[in-house]
Formats: sequence, C-alpha cells, structure tokens
Amino acid sequence: MSTIHNEANKGDIAKTVIMPGDPLRAKYIVENFFDDYKLVNQVRGMYAYTGNYKGKELTVMAHGMGMPSVGIYSYELYKFYDVENIIRIGSCGGYSPELKLFDIVLSENVFSESNYALSFNNDNCHIVNSNSELNNIIEETALNNNINLIKGNTVCTDAVDFYMTDVNQFLKRVPDGFNPISSEMEAFALFYNAKFFDKKASCLMSVVDSKFIKDVATTEERQTGLNNMIKLALDAAIKI
Repeated sequence: MSTIHNEANKGDIAKTVIMPGDPLRAKYIVENFFDDYKLVNQVRGMYAYTGNYKGKELTVMAHGMGMPSVGIYSYELYKFYDVENIIRIGSCGGYSPELKLFDIVLSENVFSESNYALSFNNDNCHIVNSNSELNNIIEETALNNNINLIKGNTVCTDAVDFYMTDVNQFLKRVPDGFNPISSEMEAFALFYNAKFFDKKASCLMSVVDSKFIKDVATTEERQTGLNNMIKLALDAAIKI
C-alpha cells in the first residue's frame, strides 16, 4: 500500500520515525549514523529511509516546511503506516536571552495562531502539548549523554519570525503566561495529528538564530552542524 505522497509499502516504515524538515538532512542522518538503510520514498523529493541504528529499526523521513506539509506527512504516517512515535528534529529561533546558537530545545506545549485544527477537525484549538512519555525518554537520554537540554513552551508560526514586520506584535498576541522560549513552523500540526490519532509526538530543535544574537547559522551549519540533536533523537528512539 502507498499514498499519493508516499510510495513506501506499509511494512517499509518503522513504528518510530525521526522527522527533519530538510530531505538532505534525512539523507545526511542515515549516511552518517545508520548501520544500513534503504530509500523507501522519494515522491516530491521527500526522502524517507528505513534502516538500523544500534540494532533497532527506525525510519528517517523529511516533512518539508510549514504546518500544511508536516500535517500531510505525519497524518499519513499515523493513519496508513501505523507509525506510533514521531520525533521531529529541526531548527528554531530563540526567544530567551539565555539560549545560545545550537542549544537544544525540547518543546513542551506549542501555541499557534494557525487554523490548522479548525480546518482539519473543526476544532478551535491553538495550544497543544507534546507527549510526556516521549519527552521523558528524551530528557533521560540527554542526561545520560551529558547533553544540555532546555525544556519550554514554543510557538509555531506561518511566517519565519525574523521576516515578520514586527515580531513583538505577534508575541503580544501569545496568551498571558505561556512564555515561549523559541519559535518554529511545524510542531503544532504534528502534535495535533498525534493527539487526533492517539499517537505520540515530540519536537527537538536546535537554535539557529535569536532576537538576542547577531550571528545566524549558515545553510551548511543547519544541515550538518546539528549532530548533538540528531544523536539525542536517535539514542532516545531506540529506547521507545
């Protein structure tokens, strides 16, 4: 069985999927961390690979940019491929002065102004949470590997935050007390789909820009310089 967006057969996708946004990052992960792997999807260039990491079968599949894209791919993985767990790994902008470039953020709750939930499920929902069980496994793995992990609430936007004409106006619309520490563009749709299907999802992010830092990570650094986050996700995935 396949879908119009995924040519993989049902048995080609593992129960746990690591999802970067960039297809080239998916390729980078399996080439540098997996013992063996096979390409199971390349429709629209959205590469998916299934292979072995430290003896456990995992799938790494790209999800593209933005909530509509991750919404499609995560929906199909949960509904048609019986995937149980998705760990998104991506980049984020920092909203806390304590965050440095390439610090790793674990999302707890995510706020979005998007109408994704309303359009998809007639649900006027704008805050959704990650899975606590997955988050606990990720936290324990980070602790055991001496990786500094910052937990906090995040926002999920339809526009890149540093392209916004006035990001502070957006932040004023975030609910009181939510206190986001970072911004990205996909986690809300992923978490909502997981909630809809009673599945599990988490989101790990590396800080690549910040309103408090002048430096911005280059494209090459975004693709290959995030190894600590990648290894954390993989080492956590084999414990699920």
